Amino acid sequence: MKRLSSRATAAVVNVMLAAVLIVVGTVCFFPQSQSVSSVEQKAVYQGNSADGVSLMINVYWGTEEVYGILDVLETYGATATFFIGGSWADDNVAALKAIRDKGHEIGSHGYFHRDHSKLNREENIEEIRRSVEFISLAADVTVTLFAPPSGAYNDTVVEAAESMGLKTILWSRDTIDWRDKNESDCFTRATKDVKGGDLILMHPMEHTLAALPKILDYYKEHGLKTVTVSENIG
Repeated sequence: MKRLSSRATAAVVNVMLAAVLIVVGTVCFFPQSQSVSSVEQKAVYQGNSADGVSLMINVYWGTEEVYGILDVLETYGATATFFIGGSWADDNVAALKAIRDKGHEIGSHGYFHRDHSKLNREENIEEIRRSVEFISLAADVTVTLFAPPSGAYNDTVVEAAESMGLKTILWSRDTIDWRDKNESDCFTRATKDVKGGDLILMHPMEHTLAALPKILDYYKEHGLKTVTVSENIG
């Protein structure tokens, strides 16, 4: 009886070990079924255009540079999408209207440049709503895009924006011009290995303005055109 009990115990242990191996193997070989979050499905990082790239200009400062960027874009017949901070727009209505009058797209960049990933749903809605309402009234435009400040977002942010009919926009290429104040770096990050569908983040900085003509020349020479974010992701 003791020998039979030992065999039975060994059999049970073997069955349990086999079950553990099956579970571990499933996790190791099929991890993607559990790894794609709803955020990744909803936030937009890349456009669909075969030959169009989008300049995304996030604005909370640099009014003088904004006017300079508008001049360069007009000279090159180029278009861009400006994501506007509500507090900046409140102090610079003329510049906001100039962006509109030059035919560029205008999106929301929140109102006070807050970390939206740390806000609850109601706080997110209030922060985005204030910017959208002001921009819409001041510039008489329909806002359909939201770019979270610093790219800080989560499911709550995306869902709050969606509840107001806004798509959450990130980027595929970042010039990091706010940190690295260098014209050459800005040019390289906006052009190296660039391809159709890219969403290229920049800000109204002096060195960015200086690099912009060279960036637009590069796009033209390589068969790329500038399109708005909405055109790119449509």
